Amino acid sequence: MRFLAIAILAAGGLCAQPLTQGERNRLLSELHATRKQFLDAIDGLSPAQWKFKPAPERWSVAECAEHIVLSEEWLYQMLAGKLMKSPPQPADRKLAAKLDEQILIRMADRSQKAQAPGELQPTGRWKDAAAVAAHFRESRERLLDYVRTTQDPLRAHRLAAGGGEPLDGYQWVMLIAGHTARHVDQIQEVKSSPGFPK
Repeated sequence: MRFLAIAILAAGGLCAQPLTQGERNRLLSELHATRKQFLDAIDGLSPAQWKFKPAPERWSVAECAEHIVLSEEWLYQMLAGKLMKSPPQPADRKLAAKLDEQILIRMADRSQKAQAPGELQPTGRWKDAAAVAAHFRESRERLLDYVRTTQDPLRAHRLAAGGGEPLDGYQWVMLIAGHTARHVDQIQEVKSSPGFPK
């Protein structure tokens, strides 16, 4: 009986480990890099460039940018709320590390299209790039602050993302960075489309 109690306590300790400094640094690096990429991609656009649609069924830069901000907030709420309230499980960092890299690779693959849920569809909530940028900076800074300071055991909590395999909390943050990068690529596609205003 005593052995069982010790084993349970030891397993609980494995579940409750915070991020390693290397994990924390990697997340911060990805979040800083994708913040810069996004803000650079929308900087200095004219109103015509901001609203230009390469085709009726494709998003404008404005729509891509709005979707990025809405998704950032939604994903953060899932991370801080539902995910962290899920029961902790033992973390296998070696196994998780393999999936970590796959998240960024999969998110970068623009040949795989996905339909954004209704609440993440752009509807023109912000009037211009400056308003979107301000909202994005605020959201991203909140996430950066969380990653810098959290002692939450992100690797110990898992939740399926978009019907796929369960991701741990660290991977959810990677997903946020990867999602931003994916749509920055989409913005660059719009900007390089024929007919994009000069």
